[in-house]
Amino acid sequence: MKITAVEAIPFAIPYRKPLRFASGEVHTAEHVLIRVRTEDGVVGIAEAPPRPFTYGETQDSIKAVIDKLFTPELLGLHLLEREVIHGVLGRTVGNPTAKAAVDMAMWDALGRTLGFPVTLLLGGFTDRMRVSHMLGFAEPAAAVAEAERMRDLYGIATFKVKVGRHPYTLDVKVCRALRDALGDAVELYVDGNRGWTASESVQALRAMEDLGLTLAEELCPADDVLGRRWLVSRSPIPVVADESVPTPATVTRELLSGAANAISIKTARTGFTYSQRVHHLCEGVGVEVVMGNQIDGQIGSMCTVAFGAAYRLTSQRAGELSNFLDMTDDLLTEPLEIRDGTLPVRQGAGIGVDVDEDKLTRYRQDT
Repeated sequence: MKITAVEAIPFAIPYRKPLRFASGEVHTAEHVLIRVRTEDGVVGIAEAPPRPFTYGETQDSIKAVIDKLFTPELLGLHLLEREVIHGVLGRTVGNPTAKAAVDMAMWDALGRTLGFPVTLLLGGFTDRMRVSHMLGFAEPAAAVAEAERMRDLYGIATFKVKVGRHPYTLDVKVCRALRDALGDAVELYVDGNRGWTASESVQALRAMEDLGLTLAEELCPADDVLGRRWLVSRSPIPVVADESVPTPATVTRELLSGAANAISIKTARTGFTYSQRVHHLCEGVGVEVVMGNQIDGQIGSMCTVAFGAAYRLTSQRAGELSNFLDMTDDLLTEPLEIRDGTLPVRQGAGIGVDVDEDKLTRYRQDT
């Protein structure tokens, strides 16, 4: 089970429509496919989605750090030498999605070698997750139309609403229109992507108290230290840390400082190994978690559901697993299917998905 090669292959697949939010917008999935090969002929895969407006990574930087810094140090290491491997990755500052993808590809290779699903190796709590769909910036009527389409076609009954623009003239109106149109049968929560101030956040939450929102994610900037504590002390619902918690250490900081009282786990930035550590920390101190989405493709979405379904805590809430539906295509031989509002874990070895080589040839950017 020793590593013989690590490949970083950039690819690009357009979205049918851009996803817009307070910190940026995405028109094309310009991601990086990671493949870890072992001496046994096994190939593990994962997906790295660069988000320069969040973590400073680009498609080029992910490929460069893997090719030039990580791979030379990983060759010859055993898949089970996780502490050694993360010691190697940890010598380089930042680069969270590059590190996470290498980690998940190694877990996939381990599962394929042993003949077990990764979700079973992690914990095996359940075989599926309920799905939450992210609604990007839109006028009220357009947001309602998209939510109704997702509900009617896929049975999705949980929606994360992107806010962070003008809280009173736009964001509150969108949330109110969604509640009026969809009724109490759906769950709504909001994500500001750091777009509001702390005072705007409190006023907006008060204006929406009658809407039954369940969570408020990253409403104001991560470096607004006193404002975030003030917001949490006044919020009627849990305040979720997301971009502010890229490592287990920052999760500890935000929770102990009172700047958040719930956590978003994203396998795209903490892989499986560090997501485990975040999960165990949250479970130990008794805070809620939500499985977040880095606007992943289908490979990344399957990694999220594999991890989320592995534990009771991460499977309690709907996971953000559906934004691949807005992509014009994907790389898998067997595309994912959301039915009755759930996405099942694949029962095959590893994460249970394989790359269609013809599609990879069509969309890769390095040939």
